[in-house]
Amino acid sequence: MSAISIFFTALFYISLFVFLIGMARKIYQYWITPAPLKIPTAPTPLTQTGVVMRMAREVVLFESLFKSNKWTWLFGWLFHIGLLLVLVRHVRYFWPGDLPEIFLLIQPFKYAAFAMVIGLTGLMGRRIFVERIRYISAPSDYLMLILLLIIGVSGVVMTFTSNHTDVMMVKEFASGLIAFPWIGWSNLPTEVHFLTHIFLVFVLMAIFPISKLLHVPGVFFSPTRNQVDDSRKKRHISPWALKQEQEHAVRLEQTLGKDE
Repeated sequence: MSAISIFFTALFYISLFVFLIGMARKIYQYWITPAPLKIPTAPTPLTQTGVVMRMAREVVLFESLFKSNKWTWLFGWLFHIGLLLVLVRHVRYFWPGDLPEIFLLIQPFKYAAFAMVIGLTGLMGRRIFVERIRYISAPSDYLMLILLLIIGVSGVVMTFTSNHTDVMMVKEFASGLIAFPWIGWSNLPTEVHFLTHIFLVFVLMAIFPISKLLHVPGVFFSPTRNQVDDSRKKRHISPWALKQEQEHAVRLEQTLGKDE
């Protein structure tokens, strides 16, 4: 393997390790964070089924964002649906051996890259030209959008211009990262736009657990979204608070036992 291939192989595994450990840590942190009050936002679901349906609408359709601002919803939804379809299409590069026939059905997903880039451009314009959004925007907000834009644009360049990359070399290398027989496999293509593309993808993986992109798992732990409005029928006790009460009772019992 060339030095470039060895570097990107190491970078992939380091980024993947940081991503998995970081995400597990943050999800655990979300899980144990106490929610002592019932604070679902209106209109509030009265049953657990209603909560599931509400969460599904929020995740798939961005319901609350649609009610808040139609332009932000449009660009945000375009970016997210474009990114999802692009990620699904990229599975073919990591699939070892011949592709199943179902992958022929996702070939048109390559045009989703345009939706992704258009959405990101709109979100960047929102942060630059809308005064109240510009006022609360931190440098990291712009850097994340720029990072995603460069990834999206470099992907579009490789797919829809004459600056193509050897797809078979990419597939052989990427599938080797998953199956682990990468020693002796083909090297990575050396085009600058391709190396820039995958380098920034690996960087994004590494910084994901410490970025604002954590709203991806965070939405499922939001008490304003995942709570049933049954406070008049059932006493609400936070799982974390219940655990603390149980531990306190055990310690008290042990203390009283020693005193006797």
